[in-house]
Amino acid sequence: MVAKQLRSFNRYDAMVAIGLFALLYAAVHVGQGMFARFSPEHPPPISLNPALLPYYAARSVLRMFVALALSVAFSLVYGSIAAKNRRAEQFLIPLLDILQSVPVLGFLSATLAFFLSLFPTSLFGLELASIFAIFTGQVWNMTFAFYHSLLTLPEHLKEAAAMMKLSRWQRFWKVEVSYAMLPLVWNGMMSFAGGWFFLTASEAITVLRRDYRLPGLGSYMATAVEQGNLAATLWAIGAMVVTIVLVDQFFWRPIVAWAEKFRAEETEAVVKVSSWVLNLLQQTHLLRRYFGRLAVGVGEWLDRRMTEIGEISLPEHTRLGLGRLMTFALITFCAYWFLRGVIIVVTDLSIGEMLRVVGLGFVTLARVIMVVVISTVLWVPIGVFIGLHPNLARFAQPLVQIAASFPANMLYPLLAFLFLQTQFPFAIGSILPLMLGAQWYVLFNAIAGAMSIPTELREAVAVFRLPTREQWLRLILPALFPHWVTGAITAWGGAWNASIVAEVIEWHKHKLTTVGLGAYITHATVEGHAAAIVWGIAVMSAFVVVFNRLFWQRLYRLAESRYKLE
Repeated sequence: MVAKQLRSFNRYDAMVAIGLFALLYAAVHVGQGMFARFSPEHPPPISLNPALLPYYAARSVLRMFVALALSVAFSLVYGSIAAKNRRAEQFLIPLLDILQSVPVLGFLSATLAFFLSLFPTSLFGLELASIFAIFTGQVWNMTFAFYHSLLTLPEHLKEAAAMMKLSRWQRFWKVEVSYAMLPLVWNGMMSFAGGWFFLTASEAITVLRRDYRLPGLGSYMATAVEQGNLAATLWAIGAMVVTIVLVDQFFWRPIVAWAEKFRAEETEAVVKVSSWVLNLLQQTHLLRRYFGRLAVGVGEWLDRRMTEIGEISLPEHTRLGLGRLMTFALITFCAYWFLRGVIIVVTDLSIGEMLRVVGLGFVTLARVIMVVVISTVLWVPIGVFIGLHPNLARFAQPLVQIAASFPANMLYPLLAFLFLQTQFPFAIGSILPLMLGAQWYVLFNAIAGAMSIPTELREAVAVFRLPTREQWLRLILPALFPHWVTGAITAWGGAWNASIVAEVIEWHKHKLTTVGLGAYITHATVEGHAAAIVWGIAVMSAFVVVFNRLFWQRLYRLAESRYKLE
């Protein structure tokens, strides 16, 4: 028996085993640095020696994946509650709009002291603050995507779950998560890119006139920009490109190829997305056998336990009482912080200053609207073309992933350098850094929407030989509409968040600033002006929420009622 098992251990098993061991060793080695001793007065120095870039990259990647795991868990829980409970949805979705509009600097200002107080002599407190900041840059897009997928769940899947008498857990895991897998994976990639975007702000933390640096690519880049070291800046950009390519090839590409099996259609895709890593894993014998058995065993155990928990039924009055208690606690918590913020603002800001900030909000609003419109006009046709041609997607998807994942704010110093050299007015040029930070949401959702069009519908269009205009009007645009809404609303929120770093860009001792709400919040955060921070974030949140209520939510309802595939 042993000899037979040894014969089944092939070279692919050996390669995967070595890779897993190396990955585990690297994670443990890099993770140890998160618990080093730390003093706020003497933060760890950041060296610009290029030889340290692999270690810095590993530290950044570890933070990104921890934040991604937290984002997935949050999205599944929050999105499920919001989609299935209409009363909760009325509170949770506006709250999600507000949270999405709060910039990373706002979260850092509010939570940094708390995390540092948890571990005052360890670097882990600062690591938690950085991971939480990256989490806030990733999670909203994924949550909106999962929430929207549950709203548009086809009726035949609901009926099949009812006929098979699936438990609530089985229906959630086997039906709802499976149906949402493709948009969840694609938006997970986009969310990961959002985390990269705010990597510099989350590793090189400058709030309340205090400067904290964590070893990582973001802090390396920030240090290089401060010193005006162009060579180190280019080294950081090169290291980021290499890191993103490796993450794409070893993680996202296999995940995308694996997720193809969750397509909600009756016929198979003409050309499948492939991954050499997934192919390698599928060619293992011994490891796949034992890992497969382990996965099946864990899945069955989890199914039994979660089904048992789901079958526990509390009396009606108990459930209502718990619901009211949780609602009261949440409202009390929000009311406390709302009143505290009001007191801070009214005691330190004049009416004239408040109105001026509102005016700055309208300036940034105009830029954000331009970003959404330009992104839609530019990237929807390209995304549809890529999504409908899998052969092209094989070559284009890695390039799109690299471009989308690359943190655009790492290019901001080079843009600042270019603007300074050409004397180009930043008031006009500021739309470019804002576009670089938000346009990819529309492209990714356009690709996902085009790829999700069932093959049988495309074949029907080909059989009837519909003209291109009719194909767009009768198939592509209706099928794409729900995905575009998700992408556009996330680009909308992402553009507001990106304005914090896009309206103020620096190179060495030069700082380019344009008029806008993002620049106002940035200056207030650096100066530690609490009232200005609170009011600036409140105004930004108000713009996002009001516009969402008046426009985006109506489009969501339209996508839910009219444009979902049945």
